[in-house]
Amino acid sequence: MRSGVYFPLTLIGLLVLIAILADFFAPYPYDLQNRKKPYHPPTRIHIIKDGRPSLPYVNAYVLEDPLFKVYREDTSVSCRLRFFSKTPYGFKLVSVDEPCRLYLLGGDKLGRDILSRLIYGARISLSIGVIGTFITFLLGAFIGGISGYFGGRIDALTMRLVEVLMAIPTFYLMLSLRAVFPLDMTSLEIFFMIVFILSFLGWAGLARVVRGMVLSIREKEFVLAAKTYGSPTLRILRKHVLPNTYYYLIVSATLSIPAYILGEAALSLLGLGIQEPFPSWGNMLSEVRNINVLSNYPWTLSPGVAIFVVILAFNVLGDNLLRKR
Repeated sequence: MRSGVYFPLTLIGLLVLIAILADFFAPYPYDLQNRKKPYHPPTRIHIIKDGRPSLPYVNAYVLEDPLFKVYREDTSVSCRLRFFSKTPYGFKLVSVDEPCRLYLLGGDKLGRDILSRLIYGARISLSIGVIGTFITFLLGAFIGGISGYFGGRIDALTMRLVEVLMAIPTFYLMLSLRAVFPLDMTSLEIFFMIVFILSFLGWAGLARVVRGMVLSIREKEFVLAAKTYGSPTLRILRKHVLPNTYYYLIVSATLSIPAYILGEAALSLLGLGIQEPFPSWGNMLSEVRNINVLSNYPWTLSPGVAIFVVILAFNVLGDNLLRKR
């Protein structure tokens, strides 16, 4: 069981580390364009040269057909991979010298490195998932705890509000809330706006579950004993009631983060989220909506693979935590 928890936890930790140190792991800046190399194919790394083992190197690529984006690998121009070296773009894990370019996952229509944008985009997509989930669970646990503990009119009013929010289709409500904000917002403002929207939509269901748990916990002997000794209500909630919901909250959080990542991806995919040139996995996927792009340049689907891997890791982690209980 431990391996079932440690593997997805290690994978998530690795992705978070790469996102935090994006300036080191990404070969190029996220907005660096090379208009002469649109839809550059993934660069091949070679370790055999002239029939003998060699240090890793790449060859330059020549654009032979600008219309259909057909490239030819020029074996006459090769560049050795450099590790932990200083480049014009900062200190990098791996780099190559000009005239070669390192497109490990290919390039997009503007000649930008997809791997670099994927790494920088992880900062936005993962942070929205984590921050949004944290705010949602803070609101849901507090409101659900208050509702379940006090009951009466407070409980009735809170649950009616929860039922109204849960009755509205989430995706359409998300689009409606986004339409309220101006379209000329900066990317930082859009980031906080997306966090607000996803948090506003997510707390209702959690509050309903926490309220049900608190209704049961408030009748336990240790809670009645705390009341008998005259403990303040907030202290009882903070010390005795809500801590008994923490395990559920942790497991539920690991299962909720993927929903926030998908929510950001959906908004950005429709052009309502993070705007260019700032990358997120959602707006990077917007390019793949054209079936011709996907069929001719399949490496542009890399953000979708990243979303799939992250969601799978969080779901496996949550499932194993639930079984461990």
